[in-house]
Parts: sequence; C-alpha cells; structure tokens
Amino acid sequence: MFSFQTECSLSETIIPQPTTIIKVIGVGGAGGNAVSHMASSGIAAFEFICANTDAQALSNTRTEHRIQLGEGGLGAGSDPAIGRESALRERAAIADALKGADMVFLTAGMGGGTGTGAAPVVAEVARELGILTVGVVSKPFEFEGPRRMRVAEEGVATLARCVDSLVVVLNSRLEEVLGDDITQKRAFAAADEVLCKAVTGIAEIITVPGLVNVDFEDVRTVMRQTGMAMMGSAQHRHAGLAHHGADVFEIDVDQARHGDDFRDPG
Repeated sequence: MFSFQTECSLSETIIPQPTTIIKVIGVGGAGGNAVSHMASSGIAAFEFICANTDAQALSNTRTEHRIQLGEGGLGAGSDPAIGRESALRERAAIADALKGADMVFLTAGMGGGTGTGAAPVVAEVARELGILTVGVVSKPFEFEGPRRMRVAEEGVATLARCVDSLVVVLNSRLEEVLGDDITQKRAFAAADEVLCKAVTGIAEIITVPGLVNVDFEDVRTVMRQTGMAMMGSAQHRHAGLAHHGADVFEIDVDQARHGDDFRDPG
C-alpha cells in the first residue's frame, strides 16, 4: 500500500499576482468633479489626480495630487486652444503624475475650454509612456447650448485619436431619463455618478475577483486601440436610469464588440 504526503502548504502554492496600478485623472471642471465624486466614494484601488486651469476649482477637488495647468489660474475662458496650450506647458508635470501606471482613466467634460483642449494632451502623454489609456468623457446637457455642443463634438473627435478606448456619456440623454423637472445641480450630480460608474465598471473587471478570471493583459488586449467603447449598468437608484442605462452612452448596443468582450456566465 502506498501513502502519499505533501509538505506543500496552500500558502506556498499561491503565486502572488502583480498589482495593477490604475490612475484616474480628471481634467477641467467636470473631470475634477467626477474624480472628487469617486474619491469621496471610498474607492481605494485607484490613485486620483486632478488637472485644471482654474486654480480655485482645483483647490476644491478632493484629491491630494493636483496639477495647475497654465500660470494665471483663472481658467481657459471656454477656449480649447487656451486649455491645450496650458496643458502643453505642463507636460513634464503630467508625465510625472502618470508615471508608473499600467492603466489611466482620463475623465473630462467636453465643450468647455480645459477639458476639451487639455484632455488630448494628457492622453498623448500617457500613450507616450506606454500606458493603456481609456477616455471617459461627457457631452453637454441641452440647456448648455448649441455652441458648447459643437465644441464638444470637435473635442471628442480629437480625443478619440489620442486614447486606446473612448466612452462618451450623452448628458442630453441623461436629461431625458431624469425628466424635465430636474434641477441643474441634480443633473450635474447624476452626470458625475455616471462617469464614476463608467470608470469603476471597467476597472473592477481587473480589480474585483469574479467567476471568470480576467487579468490586466486580457483587458489590455481588448481595449488597446479599440476606439469607441460600449458599457452599461443595470443598477441605479433611479429606476428610469437603470432601465435606460445604455441609452446615455454614444454608441448603439448593436455596435458593441462581440466575441472579445468579458461576460459573467452567472
């Protein structure tokens, strides 16, 4: 009769996995608000960074790492050219903030000066560092006017060429879901939450264990130079937003990638 003994304990058989370093940078007012919302939600898996031309708005963000874009500190005056120039002057500071990251989420509101103009510069720096770069941005609400929407369209087109994947939240559709009686304050708060869910929804594929083992390299393979991405959530305190979750993203569900996506068999 043979008897077998093993000297190997469970702890000895577990191979430690390298930690994926994820940084989230909010650019401009809307991006800073979204990152502050994430930081206040107690998400510990990310490093949060804010960059803005508006010194006062930057000082009010709930992040320890802040980058002042430009010298005046008075904002970009809704001019993307000023936002871009301000970011170009701070390329070294942006690079220092992003170094060491495996993945960067860049969040911003399109249509203003800083988010529209500076976000592509931040994305270019991240890509030059070899970092997987995912943009999560919003287009304006209808009450913000047609000019802001035109600027946003141009900004999205520019940013799409600078990131690996881009998720665009349509605040105008979010406005439809929330109803005409929604206040501007609540509308912007809802937009912050959608941006937050978009970032965490993608990042949790890597950071939260699931039934399907998905690591960072899997995500890199799928998202590297994907272009427009699609994601949605079926959970929300507002029943209408849960039902119409996919409607607030600028890509038809039929256009979403098939075969290479991550699915939970449960």
